[in-house]
Amino acid sequence: MDAVKILERARDVLNIEAQGIHALTERLDDNFVRAVELLYRCQGKVVVTGMGKSGLICRKIAATLSSTGTPSLFLHAGEAGHGDLGMIMKGDVVLAVSNSGETDEILTLLPIIKRLGLKVIVITGKPDSRLSRAGDVVLNAAVEEEACPLGLSPTASTTAALALGDALAVVLLEKKGFKEEDFAFRHPGGILGRRLLLRVQDLMHRGPELPLVHEGTPMKETLLEITSKRLGVTGVVSSQGELVGVITDGDLRRGLEQKGDIFRLKAKDLMTRNPKTISADALAAWAVAIMEDHSITSLFILEDGGYKPRGIVHLHDLLKAGIV
Repeated sequence: MDAVKILERARDVLNIEAQGIHALTERLDDNFVRAVELLYRCQGKVVVTGMGKSGLICRKIAATLSSTGTPSLFLHAGEAGHGDLGMIMKGDVVLAVSNSGETDEILTLLPIIKRLGLKVIVITGKPDSRLSRAGDVVLNAAVEEEACPLGLSPTASTTAALALGDALAVVLLEKKGFKEEDFAFRHPGGILGRRLLLRVQDLMHRGPELPLVHEGTPMKETLLEITSKRLGVTGVVSSQGELVGVITDGDLRRGLEQKGDIFRLKAKDLMTRNPKTISADALAAWAVAIMEDHSITSLFILEDGGYKPRGIVHLHDLLKAGIV
């Protein structure tokens, strides 16, 4: 095959699979609504089961359901008869995926599933199959043709089944009022999780790491405080210990340009008054937004209901945490 033939065949495959999914949209009916209601009212978990390529699709469906607020697991139909059937309990709903609807391993499980009184949702390409007749709800995922030229390897059919699983998961999350915060709790290791879970207090420097000087501190000592704490900034506090200003590396440079010998000055002479602050329980992502809006690299955190500094968060801390 030359380059032209390769691209032509690839486009054929994608078009066949796209047509298979498009056909699903025209076929959706009350059965899909009933399937959503069964999953929504499920008192236990959703057990997604299948074999072969359908089994791989089942793993993804179960993972998507779980991450979007519907507790789910994948049950390998072949292993179920050798002990894994213990995963199923009363109150569960079974979602069985089989293009042929005649998968022996799944059919073998049906008596046990029915004995437990569980509802069964079937995704299949054969609505008149034995599995379909045993299902409480049947979702027709039939495709006109597979993308495989031999018609042997599941391609368009597995794509259609996966798309139906995604449709169920997305409708369910909206019906349940699932929010970004809920998603983040299930993905604490991901970028979204970090952005929606990490608070300023989780990243801020405090105690001996907090750079602070008094208004009357000489600039030599002020400079030592800035360099020793390695944050490029120090807070300036009043005699009552309240934050009244900050001095940054930028303030030092501007002071040298405008006032010459800054070592004859005190902290209050170079500080920027009314510095930007943030609450300890604010999202770290909000700290990033404030820094970007005001072109600054640090924010002080004040005590609740007061003006005394209790911490500081720097842009570098946010970078290290993966917030930026």
